[in-house]
Amino acid sequence: MTKKTRNTADSPKITTSTDLFTCLCRSDLGVRCVKEYRFHSVRKWRFDYAIPEHLVALEVEGGVWTGGRHTSPKGFLGDMEKYNTATIMGWKVLRTTPDDLCTNKTLNMLKTAIFGLKNDESVPKTDENGLFLPKG
Repeated sequence: MTKKTRNTADSPKITTSTDLFTCLCRSDLGVRCVKEYRFHSVRKWRFDYAIPEHLVALEVEGGVWTGGRHTSPKGFLGDMEKYNTATIMGWKVLRTTPDDLCTNKTLNMLKTAIFGLKNDESVPKTDENGLFLPKG
């Protein structure tokens, strides 16, 4: 029996070439995505997927409709602590469901988080003071 290893901030591993989502990130976004990336050495928290070079993480929230761990009070509070700590550490933490993981919706969300918005008409425009401008 082989011991399962985890990807950590202290010892990043090569992207798993057999994982479909990490392959999509590499081919469609041109970034290295790491599955089960441990970002906090003391708490040993892991992200489902991470793009460490850009401090972008993706959590796949299962059990949305079936009352899984993420929707129980204890699980929800634990996730809040994890996500808030990651944000304070400089990570952008995005969330998706298993059904949306390998979709253009999720890849575009990651692309925006990594590379920023570019001429996206759906995003309200602001003036030099950061106030929203009227449409039109």
